[in-house]
Amino acid sequence: MSRIGKKEILLPQGVEVAVAEGMVKVKGPKGSLQQVLVDRVGVDVDGRTVNVTRVSDDRRSRSFHGLMRALLANMVAGVTEGFSKSLEIKGIGYKAAVKGNTLDLALGFSHPIAYPIPDGINISVDKEKVVVQGIDKQLVGAVAADIRSFRPVEPYKGKGIKYTDEYVIRKAGKAGK
Repeated sequence: MSRIGKKEILLPQGVEVAVAEGMVKVKGPKGSLQQVLVDRVGVDVDGRTVNVTRVSDDRRSRSFHGLMRALLANMVAGVTEGFSKSLEIKGIGYKAAVKGNTLDLALGFSHPIAYPIPDGINISVDKEKVVVQGIDKQLVGAVAADIRSFRPVEPYKGKGIKYTDEYVIRKAGKAGK
C-alpha cells in the first residue's frame, strides 16, 4: 500500500473540503482551489480529516493514490498558509519592477521583458530579490520557473536569475599564458 496515499490529511480550523461530480473543492481563509478527481481514486471527508482510497489494486490506481493525496495536502496547505518562491537577480544593470499587472525585467537584452502576472499570483520586488506568492503550489512553481528561464545563471560570472536556495557551481575562466 502507498505510504503517502494512506496518510490522512488533517484539516485546520476554517478549511472546508467538498467532493462533488468528480471535483474536490477546498475552501480556506486565503481562498479556494479545486482539483479534478481521478476515477480510480475516492475521497472520504470525515469531520476534520480527509482520507484518499483507491478503487482497485492495479498499477495505475496505486500510482494515482499517492498523487491525489499529495495534491489534496498541497491544496489544504495553500489555502491556509500559501506558498512562495524567491528568486535573486544578479548582474550589472539587471533589475525588476512590478507595474500594475506585469513584471518588467531588464536583463541585458536589447529590450525589456514584460511578463504578465497570472491571476492568483502576487509578485513583490525588493532590489534584486523577486518573491512569487500564491495559494496554488503548481502555479507558484511554474511562474517562478518562467521568470528564471528568461536569464538562467551562467557559471562563469554568476550573472542571471536563480532561486535563493540554489547553488551554482562556478567554473574557472580562461587560463592566462
